[in-house]
Amino acid sequence: MEILNNYQRQKIDESNDEDFYSDPKFVYHLDSNFRNYLSSIYRNEIKDYSIVLDLMSSWDSYLPSDKKFKKVIGHGLNKDELERNKSLDSYWIQNFNVNQNIPLESGSVDFCLMVAAWQYLQYPENLTKEIVRILCDSGKIIVSFSNRAFWHKAPNIWTSSTEDERLKYVRKVLVTNGFKEPKIIKKFNVQTFNLFPFSKKDPFYCLIATK
Repeated sequence: MEILNNYQRQKIDESNDEDFYSDPKFVYHLDSNFRNYLSSIYRNEIKDYSIVLDLMSSWDSYLPSDKKFKKVIGHGLNKDELERNKSLDSYWIQNFNVNQNIPLESGSVDFCLMVAAWQYLQYPENLTKEIVRILCDSGKIIVSFSNRAFWHKAPNIWTSSTEDERLKYVRKVLVTNGFKEPKIIKKFNVQTFNLFPFSKKDPFYCLIATK
């Protein structure tokens, strides 16, 4: 089901995403609090010996090191980043804003992960349908994000929305395109430095939905 109109899909920078991501970015875009909490969610949600697909991945998938996986498949736009990702058994390169078809067999994946990635999708409806297709029965998607982005590469639906509106938007796309009502997690922490007692950590947002 189509959710977005043409204006909502537009970005400030409409140049090819592959050009923007052609240079590797070996940095963490999310703070350690966010990354550690996400790893704990993966530890609790992902069953041992599962096949995991990390969409729009980078050089780290934040998967817990004590977890056993049958296979971890990666996808992204930068070969150097994906090659450095020690969690991945295989990967492929594809621009989802050009082609949303996932080159995997139906029902072949147990868990699909998207970290700080949804905010760049211009056609999330089509991609969600494909994720539903490739997930096994009762397969899950785990979508997580914070309040950071490369804003010039994010579509208007994301840049013009509040953080709560973004949660509602992702939920609506998931539910209207094949997923059950998601579990939503919101987490906010405040650091306690002596000089900056009210310095906030990255907010954590997560939706966990079952096919």
